[in-house]
Amino acid sequence: MIKHFFIERRSWILFIFFLEMIFLFIAYLDPLISFSSALYIFFLSIISFSLFLIFRYNKETKFYKNMQGDSPFEKIVQNQMTELRKQLLDEISNMRTELEEEKDELMAWVHEVKIPLSTMRLLIDRIEDEKVKNQIYYEWLRVHLLLDQQLHYKRIRFIENDLIMEKIEFKPLIYKEIKDLQSWCIHKGIGFTIDLKVKEVVTDGKWLAFIIRQLLTNAVKYSSDADIEIESFQENGKTVLQIKDYGRGIKQKDLPRIFEKGFTSSDNQSSSPATGMGLYLAKKVAEPLKLEIDVSSEFGKGTTVRLIFPKKNEMIRMTGV
Repeated sequence: MIKHFFIERRSWILFIFFLEMIFLFIAYLDPLISFSSALYIFFLSIISFSLFLIFRYNKETKFYKNMQGDSPFEKIVQNQMTELRKQLLDEISNMRTELEEEKDELMAWVHEVKIPLSTMRLLIDRIEDEKVKNQIYYEWLRVHLLLDQQLHYKRIRFIENDLIMEKIEFKPLIYKEIKDLQSWCIHKGIGFTIDLKVKEVVTDGKWLAFIIRQLLTNAVKYSSDADIEIESFQENGKTVLQIKDYGRGIKQKDLPRIFEKGFTSSDNQSSSPATGMGLYLAKKVAEPLKLEIDVSSEFGKGTTVRLIFPKKNEMIRMTGV
């Protein structure tokens, strides 16, 4: 026990000795200070400090010995607690293993489902009746987006190890996400106006695409017969990507809760039931990317979502890009 006592306090014991040695060194160099007096003070300090350590050792070891217990009954209780702790740790370890296995199985299942979905997309493209084609594609897109959410939801806990920070161009990334939603937008009479004053930003491309996918999906879901405006610009030294729609908007009482997991507005009148996961996942992904998501809305008039990137010098410090 005495060994552990001194090991735990090694840093400040060494610090005290270091201060005493500095005092002796100064006394040795300064002729105005009597070196013999300095030695006397040094040894007096060491003796006092040693007595203090002995006092603390006796007091603290007495406390720990009382905790350990000396009687047979106390030893039985202590052994039972130790065994219970071991059992709990084993159960936690087993639960973690089971959760990892379930996650791996779910990820494998999602990837397997994506194969027939891709085939279905090719078959849908062959349908000649545009009305039927758009209806089937819309249902296909709903399944595709839900699977995509589930896949990224399971990956978010490991996102810190998955980030690749590099220069990303807005235009190809945004145009790809719009193209994936094209049939849905045509069906709802939605167009896009795009003005990208800032062309690129330093971030992780695949996770930024996921965030934009959630924001665009929400904008399209709650809009119709109106353009969605996408802009990028500089504001206070930061890059802002803004997505503005003229849909049904969000009530002021609901705004503080829109990033909560599973939250959906009570007056949701969309043709597709909301899962309440889109903005929640977007916010979870934005945090490790050091992005801010600001949402303003007026019910009945539309919603503006601003994705705010860190200042350039902050990103350079983070990534070295």
